[in-house]
Amino acid sequence: MRSITQEEMKELLAAPVFHEIGKTADELGVECFVVGGYVRDLYLERPSKDIDCVVVGSGICVAEAMKKRLGGRAHLSVFRNFGTAQLKYDGTEVEFVGARRESYSHDSRKPIVEDGTLEDDLDRRDFTINALAVCLNQSRYGELIDRFNGLLDLEDGIIATPLDPDVTFSDDPLRMMRCIRFATQLRFQIEDATQEALARNAERIKIISRERISDELNKIMLSPIPSIGFIEMQRCGLLNLILPEIAALEGVEVRQGRGHKDNFYHTLEVLDNVARTQAGMEIDDEKRLWLRWAALLHDIGKPRTKRWENQAGWTFHNHNYVGRKMVAPLFRRMKLPLDERMAYVEKLVDLHMRPIVIADDEVTDSAVRRLLFEAGEDIDDLMMLCEADITSKNQQRKRQFLENFRMVREKLSDLQARDNYRTWTNPVTGEEIMETLGLPPCRQIGILKQAVKDAIWDSVIPNEHEAARQYMLQKAAEMGLKPLNS
Repeated sequence: MRSITQEEMKELLAAPVFHEIGKTADELGVECFVVGGYVRDLYLERPSKDIDCVVVGSGICVAEAMKKRLGGRAHLSVFRNFGTAQLKYDGTEVEFVGARRESYSHDSRKPIVEDGTLEDDLDRRDFTINALAVCLNQSRYGELIDRFNGLLDLEDGIIATPLDPDVTFSDDPLRMMRCIRFATQLRFQIEDATQEALARNAERIKIISRERISDELNKIMLSPIPSIGFIEMQRCGLLNLILPEIAALEGVEVRQGRGHKDNFYHTLEVLDNVARTQAGMEIDDEKRLWLRWAALLHDIGKPRTKRWENQAGWTFHNHNYVGRKMVAPLFRRMKLPLDERMAYVEKLVDLHMRPIVIADDEVTDSAVRRLLFEAGEDIDDLMMLCEADITSKNQQRKRQFLENFRMVREKLSDLQARDNYRTWTNPVTGEEIMETLGLPPCRQIGILKQAVKDAIWDSVIPNEHEAARQYMLQKAAEMGLKPLNS
């Protein structure tokens, strides 16, 4: 991080909108400051879209005067119940609010708000690095106000609260998640006293809505190294309160000198591997996010399926199936979307063992064809997850798995070129079977459809309707069933 002089700050705030705000504030006789994350990111040389302005007076009045000054070039939205206004001008969004002080009751994060000074407003900020303000009034344009040595914390890479961290976190427990999120995004260290306060106040997170918690979780997930956030949550006790399924993965049990790997740290390594792979890809955050959720949840079935077998040692049979069943309740509890995004995560959790099993054995057309059909359009994401799942410290074994995965990918490409199994549907439908054999809906129809599917996947018959129909009739005859017109 480089230091910035007042003259340099003037240059950084050279955009016309900032000068217009300063002139408007001067005309109204009020002080106005750009505050918080925008100032922080100027020092960190990070792009920032959120511009927040604090007015010692009415933020709405400044915003309305700005709208009058700029005319049709600006769009204004006023939220009088919250005392805020949003101005959109020249591709920039600026939020205006009056300086205020806050007080809280113990059972709510909604504060009692009163008008206040700039000092009052900065006192209520969550972290020192977010309590920086730069004056926009023309006589002091570019002057930095740093009440809590936020610049030093930026230089040292420290997350600390401006006031007593116990009060900060107890008043608004969501700040605990924001603390960990900033530490993850910026790769900063949480100051010792702040870290200790996280542990003391963790239970307070229970008064926060799951939607707000999930919003912070998603931001942690989308960070370059998301494991940082989950380790911090586990360290202070928040993870067990928010995602107990993930917290339960930690630990190694040893019996007869044989232990299993620590599935918590393995999971985080897989998550980081996926994030690292995605970093070089041109995909939007929505696409990145749900694959990372699949990586985080891929082994959540292991604690419930862990067994000791004298010959095999520790086993986790069917943990993928159990894990899939755990996804929906978790998404429902965390107010995450219960739509195709959840179905996508369920599918990848369920299938994440399949490519590994194939790669550990002979890579046959039949096995790869089945995988391609079941994964469908998500086959590439599944393969990315499975390659990220290879975290063995045995480099020879790791190289062998990755080489086998390369072979699986080649077969996938070859089969896809020959026949589009990503969007495969059975050539013989249940309706056709019922009409042909004169059957009502019954178990035999499912048996016949499965027989046709297996025959195509195993290359017994070609993937064509007539061949599939004849094979269905053959199997029906073996079951003692005859077509209506026979």
